[in-house]
Amino acid sequence: MKADDTTTAVVTGASSGIGAVVVARLLADGWRVVGISRRAPDVEHDAFTWLQADLDDFTGLDRRVRELGAVDAVVHAAGLQHSAPLGELDVDHGLRMWRVHVGAAEVLVNALAPRLRDGARVVLLGSRTMTGAAGKSQYVATKAALTGMARSWAAELVDRRITVNVVAPGPTDTPMLADPGRARTPPKVPPLGRFIAPDEVAGLVAFLLGPDARNITGQAIVQCAGASL
Repeated sequence: MKADDTTTAVVTGASSGIGAVVVARLLADGWRVVGISRRAPDVEHDAFTWLQADLDDFTGLDRRVRELGAVDAVVHAAGLQHSAPLGELDVDHGLRMWRVHVGAAEVLVNALAPRLRDGARVVLLGSRTMTGAAGKSQYVATKAALTGMARSWAAELVDRRITVNVVAPGPTDTPMLADPGRARTPPKVPPLGRFIAPDEVAGLVAFLLGPDARNITGQAIVQCAGASL
């Protein structure tokens, strides 16, 4: 769709990483943006509204998003990563990732579904590791689940011309690369010679929200600089 000062996108993880860059890109493209995060984003823009919410608090998240009016796009970009090999898995880490990656997406899109305008777009941030990666089984499980959920929602919403897709980047140059939670699986530079820039991920998200992607739905688009070759 073509953005103007009335089209509204809801973006989670708006205070850092890919989410923050997506917010900046959409504002530059003329969207009104509602950012959801625990911490206040460093954004000063007339078209930006911040909703403070903990994505792990499903009741609070549901209540906050049901206060919103009509929505044209949803981007679930919030995420975290813990890694460990089989035999040393921490169940709490797995549950935390599941709640933020999958549970929060479910609560968010479920609450907003009646408010999505016909022709709206939904994008979930996945990972190129969704097909499997040693030492990351818990993280992988949550990202793999997003693909099945997105395809199911795409089938349910197709009659309203609402598209649902997953953007699955490889190692992206955000603070998550240095997060102690993933120290067991340090990032490797992809074959194309550099980590993916957050702006590149935001650009793919913006494409999926734009007019040229109106016939793309139910897909997981991998953006990995050759890491999955």
